[in-house]
Amino acid sequence: MGNYAMTGGATGIGAAIKKSLIDDGHMVLVVDIKQADIEADLSSAQGRAGAIAALQEQCTDGLDGFIACAGVASQAPPALTTSLNYYGTVELVDGVCDLLAKNNGNVILVSSNSAPMSSDTDYVDSLLDKDEAAALKIAENIEGHQAYSGTKQAVARWMRRNINRFTAQGIRINAIAPGYTQTPMTEAVENDPVYGPKIKAFMDSIPMGRPGKPEDMAKATKFLLSEDSSFICGAVLFIDGGHDAMLRPDQF
Repeated sequence: MGNYAMTGGATGIGAAIKKSLIDDGHMVLVVDIKQADIEADLSSAQGRAGAIAALQEQCTDGLDGFIACAGVASQAPPALTTSLNYYGTVELVDGVCDLLAKNNGNVILVSSNSAPMSSDTDYVDSLLDKDEAAALKIAENIEGHQAYSGTKQAVARWMRRNINRFTAQGIRINAIAPGYTQTPMTEAVENDPVYGPKIKAFMDSIPMGRPGKPEDMAKATKFLLSEDSSFICGAVLFIDGGHDAMLRPDQF
């Protein structure tokens, strides 16, 4: 059985991924702000450094996989979204590369089917340039969804830009792009008197007729971590009931 580590395993999609791996007999070490084996605030540089140090200390036998799942939705303050969704992903992956290389491990990033919707190129470029201060400055003047979609696009582009670096170390890396998924985080929005009707209309537009479930994302993640996907690398897998295809029929 494998040794895995992940961020964001306390609730929602992350909790479903953790359960799926544990049910298969794997060991899973969770990094999260609460209810975790390693508690850390990944929205801060200090918290990220502390989490990496703890992973290095506790995973000396190497890692068979790392899932970067920690993040917030578009309702969060843009500054938090910037630091957690992007830097809390790429810095943690870079920080455990040597552990993954020991075991020819796999990485799964969590992007979103909102990633193609980002239109603020300066914001995304600042993220990819690793200029957190500049990105946070831009985030002061953008709304929540632009920050969310921008970080998710940047995560996918960062993966593709670095594919040779990871494969040279024997590491496969892929991303899932969930569509609207019902979790405790999204349930609050669905019940909001202002946003709820809009969200329900959005869910009704999903071609397959239902929103995603955390288990949908967990099954896809388990497949990408497995040997059944051994020649899949650098891919962004949309798991959204056909929503991206419907919204962007001529782009792929």
